[in-house]
Amino acid sequence: MRKTNFYTYKNEWKIALFITATIIGAFFIIYTGQLVNKMEDEEHKNMEIWAEAQEALANTDDMQNINFYLNIITKNTTIPVILVDYNDSIVTAKNFGKNRDNNQEFLYKRLKKIKKINNPIIINLDGGNKNYIYYEDSIILKKLSIYPYIQLSLIAIFILIAYIAFNSSRKAEQNQVWVGMSKETAHQLGTPISSLMAWIEILEQNDENKEYINEMEKDILRLQIIAKRFSKIGSLPDTPLTDLRKVLDSAISYMKIRTSKNINFKLHYNTSGEVIIPLSRDLFHWVIENLVRNAVDAMNGKGDISVYLAENDKEAIIEITDTGKGIAKKRQKLIFNPGQTSKERGWGLGLSLTKRIIENYHNGKIFVVNTDINQGATFKIILPK
Repeated sequence: MRKTNFYTYKNEWKIALFITATIIGAFFIIYTGQLVNKMEDEEHKNMEIWAEAQEALANTDDMQNINFYLNIITKNTTIPVILVDYNDSIVTAKNFGKNRDNNQEFLYKRLKKIKKINNPIIINLDGGNKNYIYYEDSIILKKLSIYPYIQLSLIAIFILIAYIAFNSSRKAEQNQVWVGMSKETAHQLGTPISSLMAWIEILEQNDENKEYINEMEKDILRLQIIAKRFSKIGSLPDTPLTDLRKVLDSAISYMKIRTSKNINFKLHYNTSGEVIIPLSRDLFHWVIENLVRNAVDAMNGKGDISVYLAENDKEAIIEITDTGKGIAKKRQKLIFNPGQTSKERGWGLGLSLTKRIIENYHNGKIFVVNTDINQGATFKIILPK
C-alpha cells in the first residue's frame, strides 16, 4: 500500500504534545509529593512537641514552666487537633473553625474520621491515666496535596484549547485550499469547453461529421457538469426538493454504462414511490460516482455492487455495498481524510469531497459499516428530509 504525504504524519505533533504534558505532570506530582511527605513529617514532629507540652503541663505546678508549655500549645494555629481523655471524652479541640471548636456533635463525628487517618499520640498523666491526641493534616498540607492535580487539569485544558485551535486553523486552511483549487479548476475548464463548442460549430457545416459531433457534445456536456460541480465548492449550493430515487437511478445508470460488464449492479428500493428531500442533483450525482468508482476499484473490475434505498419520516437512508477487498478497521476512520488512498495513482480526494458534500452541503452523515479485509465494504448515507 502506497504511503500518503503530509497527512500520514499529522498526528506526530499530538503525540509529542501528549508526551511533553505527561513529563511535566509527572514532574509536578513527584516534586509536590516529596514536599507533602516532608510537611507531613514536620507536622508530626510538631504534634509530638505539642503532646509533650500538654503532658508536661498536666504534670507540673511550676508557673514558669506552665507559661512555657502554654506558649508551645497556643502556637499551633494550623493543625486540626482533638485531645480526648481515657474515656474518649473530648477535652479540647483546636483549628477546626471558629464555630466548630466547641461544637461537640461536629467534633465527635470528625473524631471518628481522624482515628482512621493517624494513630494517636499518647499523653501519660500522673496517677496512671492517659490522654490521647488525634490530629489531621493542616489546610495548607491538604491544598498542597491537590495542587499537582490542579496543575494537571490546567495543562489538560491548555492542551485541549491548543488542539481545538490547531484543528480549527488547519480546517480553515484546508477549506481555503479546497475552495481555491475548486474555483481554479472550474475556471480552467471553462476555456477548453468554449473552444470545443466553437470547433463543433465549424464541424457542423459538414454533415459527414454528425456522428462525431453528437459524441463530442456529450463529452462537452460532461465537462460542463464537472465545471459546475467544482464551481459550487465553497458556496452553499441550491438544494431544491428533489426525488432522490430518480437521481440515484440516473447516477447508477451513468456509472453502469462506464464500468466493466463483469460488474453486476443490484438495486433494492424499500420505498413505495418518490423520496422527496432537499438535494443538489449535481453534487449528489458526484457522491454516487465516487462511491461506485471506489467499489469498482476495490473489486478489480469484477463483482457485485448493491444499492439500498429506504426512508422513514425524518430521513432517507442509502447503503452502497461491494464485494471487494474491504477496508482494515484501523483505516476506517482515516479514509475520509484528504490524501488517504491505497491506489498507485490519485490524490485521495474523492472520499473527502464526498464527505464534504454530504455533511457540509446536505447536513447528512456518511460512514463505513460492516467491513474488514476481504469482506467487502458498505458505505451508509443518511440524508434529512
